[in-house]
Amino acid sequence: MFEGWYWFILLGLASFRMTRLVVTDKITYFMRRPFVEEVEEVDENGEAETYLIIKGNGIRAWIGELVSCHWCTGVWVTAGLFFLFELYPFIGKPFLIILAAAGLAGLIESIVNRMIS
Repeated sequence: MFEGWYWFILLGLASFRMTRLVVTDKITYFMRRPFVEEVEEVDENGEAETYLIIKGNGIRAWIGELVSCHWCTGVWVTAGLFFLFELYPFIGKPFLIILAAAGLAGLIESIVNRMIS
């Protein structure tokens, strides 16, 4: 079912967007909160920097490490999206397309913002 560059690129963009949603977006902080704590500090230049502190031990700390790492989360997100696409294409295809479009839109927005500023 998963054939060609088109679907591979869509999977990459969808994985990018879903990974950012899990690891960094404010809307999903409630899911990360049991595992990490965000601490904001102001540096000597007056700029705010946010640090993550992993909570707990064992599985809780492991999940904290996972949801604070783009590389780690990206592998699991990509695997999940791939299997969703393969096993349930009726749901997986639209989900992949929506996330890929949102990921591409986010990349374009970042590029435009850098060009303007």
